[in-house]
Amino acid sequence: MRRLTWTAGAIVLVTAAAVAQQGAPAGPPQGGGQGRGGPQGRGGGPQEQVQIKPGEECPPGMTEFRTGRCARPAVPPPSIVDYRPRSTVVAPDHLVPRAKFPVVDIHSHLAITPANIEQTIKEMDALNLRVLVNLTARSGENLQRAVQTIRNSPYQDRFRVFANVNWNGAGGPGWQEKEVAALEGAFKDGAIGLKVAKNLGLSARKADGSRLKVDDPDLDPIWQAAARHNVPVLIHVADPAQFFAPVDYTNERWLELAIFPGREYPSATNPGFEELMGERDRMFARNPNTRFINAHFGWHGNDLERAAKHLETFPNVVFEVGAVLYEFGRQPRAAREFFIKYQDRVLFGKDAYEPSEFPYFFRVFETTDEYFDYYRD
Repeated sequence: MRRLTWTAGAIVLVTAAAVAQQGAPAGPPQGGGQGRGGPQGRGGGPQEQVQIKPGEECPPGMTEFRTGRCARPAVPPPSIVDYRPRSTVVAPDHLVPRAKFPVVDIHSHLAITPANIEQTIKEMDALNLRVLVNLTARSGENLQRAVQTIRNSPYQDRFRVFANVNWNGAGGPGWQEKEVAALEGAFKDGAIGLKVAKNLGLSARKADGSRLKVDDPDLDPIWQAAARHNVPVLIHVADPAQFFAPVDYTNERWLELAIFPGREYPSATNPGFEELMGERDRMFARNPNTRFINAHFGWHGNDLERAAKHLETFPNVVFEVGAVLYEFGRQPRAAREFFIKYQDRVLFGKDAYEPSEFPYFFRVFETTDEYFDYYRD
């Protein structure tokens, strides 16, 4: 490897051995800075450079500006949180503030109360959001109260709720009987489905203190109860695969994990992503009569070939799109083909209820607009 530097207008080639002895060049001082500069900018020659071999990466603080050649910026670079480039692309702009067809949001966590129902209806009407499903109504008195709020309102046809199960203590004496009875009671009280949160497989513990796996046979009576009542199970297993990977500068979710460090799942204390996917899929296969809604596209939105295979393998499973719109936006042609082919296997879901964000989903699904801002940084 050779490093190229300018000395009185001449390029000096530095050997790899010299680079190793000298260490990586010191970076510029932190902070902002203005300047045009650049590897071959106006008013000067290339900045400090390093030549790399095929397959090698540039040293820290440098970027590849030509094949096999890395350079350090002439001015202090901004941090990733301060870099906000403005696109110069001029493209058709078709905003969709209201969905063309009535929308059923199968994945929400908004609890409807007498205090917020009127405002929520106004927001839903403006968006053409026909039905909102609260997945976290729990069971017992909490669920009964949620259902009664809806039934006592003029908007009985606009809201629905799913029930939840308390996983902790599974495998212990009487756990199955207690939770199955509570779940069936929730269905009788008006719940139209079961929501399974990601604590199953991650933080939920059996009665003996061990991790409660998604495919634990002790849970089969829960899935069988849903099948008997012909209600769907919306299940969230794991999180994006990058949350389970090392949080280094190759991780495409580095910024998110730096802002929310609690979203990281270190391998020393957590099961791996593929381990959780295997548990989930074995459970799907073992319960073919239960209808499952695989939340967040099963975290396979970045791999549509795998997503297609998943649907082909499990005819009792459908996807929903909550919180993974970015995956389709960065592969719009392949995503469109997928959605057309599997149009009866994908449900709409938003996850976080924020009226200002729904139009971005509508624009992705209803227009051919290209390269527009996502609703979050």
